[in-house]
Amino acid sequence: MSEPASPLSHHPLHLSRVTSGDTSALPALISLLQDAVHGGASLGFLADMDAAEAGEYWTRVLGSLDESLQLWLLHDEAGQLLGTVQLALCDKPNGRHRAEVQKLMVRRSARGRGLSSVLLKALEQAARQQGRSLLVLDTEAGSHAETVYTHLGWLKAGEIPAFAANPDGGLRPTALYYKPLDAAAALPR
Repeated sequence: MSEPASPLSHHPLHLSRVTSGDTSALPALISLLQDAVHGGASLGFLADMDAAEAGEYWTRVLGSLDESLQLWLLHDEAGQLLGTVQLALCDKPNGRHRAEVQKLMVRRSARGRGLSSVLLKALEQAARQQGRSLLVLDTEAGSHAETVYTHLGWLKAGEIPAFAANPDGGLRPTALYYKPLDAAAALPR
């Protein structure tokens, strides 16, 4: 698959898709995940996560990448990994029109520059290229991420209380979001 046309023309950034087994970015991915979790992001890990646990996670992800699970990286002009996001394409016969956005992360020192928007817009384009008309995701309710998603046209479907522990171990609700990528997907059925 070719990369989507870059929405980065006005940014000195580079967006790339990682292929299965490519471990060249592993140290940077470990650092990014630790930065996000230690900054309070609810990504499935607790605050005591160490480099070994982060490495195990990324090794599993890198080994399972294919057309159904895609990993996108965003680097600055110096090559520092600033952010990442995953796209999981549903492969069930009744869900081949949708995909799930997973593990959107932006390094704390790079936040506030619109990098989440860059990653999400690129992912939307990649999903369209794969024939997907609906994206879904979940995020910690009340988090700053909700502002990003609603700003980009995502619609909140609801919340599930006590869904997951935040990095400090307290149970938090999750907010479910969806985004139709074409007019037909937006229509109620």
